[in-house]
Amino acid sequence: MKTIGLIGAGHIGSQLARLAVKNGDNVVISNSRGPETLADLDNEKTTTSEMVQAHLPKSKVVKAFNHIYAAELTTHGLPAGSPNRRALAIAGNDRAAKKETAALIDQFGFDTADMGPLSESWRIQRDTPGYGPRRTAEELRKDLAAARRPPK
Repeated sequence: MKTIGLIGAGHIGSQLARLAVKNGDNVVISNSRGPETLADLDNEKTTTSEMVQAHLPKSKVVKAFNHIYAAELTTHGLPAGSPNRRALAIAGNDRAAKKETAALIDQFGFDTADMGPLSESWRIQRDTPGYGPRRTAEELRKDLAAARRPPK
């Protein structure tokens, strides 16, 4: 049995925990210190995912699940090979961790669009084309490619 660590116990984190437990995984969830703790770090020189990785140097951080509404995690999943299966974007610096995360996403009923390392995770933040709408893997890859980083 594997253990999945979730940073954030909000709506998405709690839904992911339910899915993981339903699929036989152990889950550890962190609580939040609040967005004000990041105020001095938010200068667009790095991504929040890179900052998390820097704070957890022995961990393998994979950004995922930030661009889907929590309730859709348990209602939009479809079996592999289903037409118009929804895709979720992931980013990470460790290939094995991304592969494991993609397998978990598949287990939950979604395809995966890999956007590369954590430094590219800005491509699926608020106000980018792929943030929010239901997309297939092909559509999401196009949205990720079309994303433009805000000026610094």
